Amino acid sequence: MKRILSILTIMVALVLAACSGGDSEEPTNNDLTLAMPADVVSLDPHGTNDTPSEQVRHLIYEGLVKQDENLDLQPSLATEWEQVDDLTWNFKLKEGVKFHDGSDMTAEDVKASFDRILDPAVASPRAYLLEMIDEIKIVSDYEVEITTKYPFSPFANNLTHGAGRIISKDLIDKDYQNAIDKTGTDVTLEDYYKEREAGSKAFEELASKIGGEVGTLLETEPSGTNYYQFDSRNPGEMTKLVRNESYHGDKVSIDSVTFKVVSETGARIAELESGQSQFAGSLQSSDRDRINGNEELVMSETTSASLAYLGFNTEVEPLNDKRVRQALAYAFDKEKIFNDVLNGSGTITNNYIKEGMIGETDDLKKYDFNLDKAKELLAEAGYEDGFTIEFLSDDDSEVKDVGLYYQETLKELNIDLTIKQVEWGTFLEMASNGEQDMYYLGWSNATADPDNTFTPLFHTDSQGAGGNRMFYSDEKVDALILDGRQEKDPEKRQQIYEDIQDIIIEDMPMIPVRFSDKLNAYTSNLKDARIDVNDLLHLDKATLE
Repeated sequence: MKRILSILTIMVALVLAACSGGDSEEPTNNDLTLAMPADVVSLDPHGTNDTPSEQVRHLIYEGLVKQDENLDLQPSLATEWEQVDDLTWNFKLKEGVKFHDGSDMTAEDVKASFDRILDPAVASPRAYLLEMIDEIKIVSDYEVEITTKYPFSPFANNLTHGAGRIISKDLIDKDYQNAIDKTGTDVTLEDYYKEREAGSKAFEELASKIGGEVGTLLETEPSGTNYYQFDSRNPGEMTKLVRNESYHGDKVSIDSVTFKVVSETGARIAELESGQSQFAGSLQSSDRDRINGNEELVMSETTSASLAYLGFNTEVEPLNDKRVRQALAYAFDKEKIFNDVLNGSGTITNNYIKEGMIGETDDLKKYDFNLDKAKELLAEAGYEDGFTIEFLSDDDSEVKDVGLYYQETLKELNIDLTIKQVEWGTFLEMASNGEQDMYYLGWSNATADPDNTFTPLFHTDSQGAGGNRMFYSDEKVDALILDGRQEKDPEKRQQIYEDIQDIIIEDMPMIPVRFSDKLNAYTSNLKDARIDVNDLLHLDKATLE
């Protein structure tokens, strides 16, 4: 009898849903809790370049364009766009869009957002994605024209990155004014903007003075245009978003989304099993059986563009000698680690570029496991008796396991590898400041263009928080990266990126390990949530039954 009533209830609900249409449908009353391994580091779209932060920010903010499931460009805040000539791009904006703070989204907000990310006072580690912008011209309230310093064909792709999200100008103004007031800087906001536009010497001094306070308000009261808006945050514990009732598209079904910090993998799965959370992020390949054995849970495996690599700090001894780095590469049994530690999850690689992308090549020097070759190189470098070195790990158990496995192998070379494990935010800060010898990390190419691998990971200007936590620097690589940015011919770009990789693989600042599969799990009552190749959760069509 209960089963018949349940079926009747579902049928009535489906009929009602079919009879009501589009925006007039009343969203259901439900809340979603996500058990995530790490806390948000920054809610500022121009802040840190890390996935845990972007997983929250991308639900709050939107860009001019976006990528669909096939990584094809689609309209977002721009309804249409055109590359007018080699240097000029025109964007027509959607009308009737409001920010979460109630202000209207116009061309002024676009200009303010892009001016801000390029402002040295902000010192955005994501600025490299838009540094080619030379001028932003407001054609009308809903049309902007952007001129670049040099031809850059994947410019629209770069705008799909989190760096291209549009922020409320009202909030930007308020934030700058707050920084001016807190630092006691004797300048009006209008004068600050004028000096910045002129690029004067006075501006450099002003930017330096207020830099420490810029961004404070964007961390506490972010204001975007997307279907969720910021509600509350308890650092280290949770960040809560609620549905944007004024969203310019179809309203989402789920009332609120809470990102709950649960650092231990087993505890995240327990959250699902107990019903305290409906989604658990960043699981391990060894968790498959536990998830698949529970009919109330669903395992999600997404092939990603994220390169997992072992990085060396090239500025510290003895890693400042490329022979030592090469020796460590020969001592890294990639096949065994991939199969025994990482359970064969993802795709093992000797490349820095994912298959199918410009620059991908199999014609690179290989460092197959060879302890004799490693010993030979260490002796040549004067380290035949070994040394002590530290492996910095975040609180991901799989990362620590990679370090433990490597630790055992290096004993055969008289190398004492110690492991230091810290939480995610501390890990990022330490690695960005060069407080590591060796580390294991992933880099997700969110724009699907090789520039978004080589510029952040290997260019000298990207050292530190920009992505180059190896502190690698090579003048020829820097020049080739710039050539790759400016070259329009795909075949010539291919050759440029092959040349870059030939240099890098010889210098060995990092060992490419695999392109990771992103493993997440959720309860079976969460429907139509989509996880993209960058491990971002899309909830625009999601429901909780």
